[in-house]
Amino acid sequence: MGSTRPHEEELRSYARGMRIGVLTGGGDCPGLNAVIRAIVRTGETRHGDEFLGFLDSWDGVMDQRYVRLDVPSVRGLLPRGGTVIGTRRGSPYDRPDGVEKVRQCFAEQSLDALVVIGGNGSLTVTTKLIHDTGLPMIGVPKTIDNDVMGTDVTFGFHTAVQIATDAIDRLHTTAESHDRVMVVEVMGRDTGWIATYAGIAGGATVILIPELPFDIATVCDVVSTRHRRGRYASIVVVAEGATPVPGTMDMPEYRTDHIGRPRFGGVSADIAREIETRTGFEARVVQIGHVQRGGTPTAYDRILSTRFGVAAVEAIHRGEFASMVALRSSKVVTVPLTEVDGRARTLDLDLYRDVASVFFG
Repeated sequence: MGSTRPHEEELRSYARGMRIGVLTGGGDCPGLNAVIRAIVRTGETRHGDEFLGFLDSWDGVMDQRYVRLDVPSVRGLLPRGGTVIGTRRGSPYDRPDGVEKVRQCFAEQSLDALVVIGGNGSLTVTTKLIHDTGLPMIGVPKTIDNDVMGTDVTFGFHTAVQIATDAIDRLHTTAESHDRVMVVEVMGRDTGWIATYAGIAGGATVILIPELPFDIATVCDVVSTRHRRGRYASIVVVAEGATPVPGTMDMPEYRTDHIGRPRFGGVSADIAREIETRTGFEARVVQIGHVQRGGTPTAYDRILSTRFGVAAVEAIHRGEFASMVALRSSKVVTVPLTEVDGRARTLDLDLYRDVASVFFG
C-alpha cells in the first residue's frame, strides 16, 4: 500500500517558496520556541519556504545577524522555554538609521516577509514600520500578561497562571502553619489577568489589580474579618502594577528602564508592611518574578503556539500582510494590526467583580 502522506512536491506546489524572516521581541515567554518550530515546519514542508531567524529582535534585523532555520534545526523546540533566537526590548526607531537599516535588510536578504512574534510594544512598532515603509510583515501575539488587543488569549499566559497558582497552593500550607498573611506579587504592569486568574484558582483572600485602585484599609478589614472567623492564614495576591487609592497609602518611587517605563516590583512589600502594622498579623512577601516567564509551556500554550505558527505562514501565502493571527471564539483568524496599535487589553472587570470578589475574605 502507498503512504497516505502527501508527496513533498505536492505540498510545495500549494504556493511558491518564499524567503521569510522571523524575530521574537520584548520579554520572553513560554511558547516562543513552539511558534518558531510551527512556522518553519509549515513553511518548509508545505510551501518550500526558507527561513532566517534574526537574533535579538530588531537588532538582528538592523545588523543582519541571523541563523538559518530549517526542520532539523527546530526539532525538540516544542517543550523548550525561552527563545532560541534571543529577544530584547527596543525598536528601529531607537536608532537614527534604524528604519533604513530594516529596509536594507529586506533588500539585501531578499526577504518576502517578516514574522514578528511579540507583545504590545513589538506589534505597535511593526504597525508603524508597515505604515512608514510598506514592507510585508505579519504579527503573532505573545505575552504572559494576556493584554494584546484583538485576540481572546495570548500564548504564555496560561503557563504563567499555572506557575503562580502552584506557588499559591504551596504558600497556603506554610501560611496556615505559622498564622501568617502571605502577600504574593505576580507580574502585570497594566493589567490584572495573571493576578485574577491565579487568585481565583489559588483561593486568594484578596486580589489587587492595576485596573482598580485598592484601599489598604479595606484589605486589612477583609484580613481581620477572616482571622476573627478562625481562618488563621490569608493569601493576598497583588499584580506588580497595582496602585492604592490616592492618599490612602505611600508608594515607592520606581526606577525607570531604558525606554522610560517604571520598573515595577516591590509594591507587595509596602502592602505587607501596612497589613502587619494595621492588623498585628505577621505578613510575609513572596515575589514570584521571572519564574513566571521561564520553563516549559503548558500543553494549552504549546497547542496555541503551534496553531498561531501554522496560521501565520498560511496568512503570508495568502498575502494577508499588516495583520496579526489571533484566537477568537476557539478559531484562529487574522485581524488588522491597527487593532493592536498602542493599546492594552485590560481585565474583564465582570470576572473580577462577579466571580473573584465572591471569595474575598
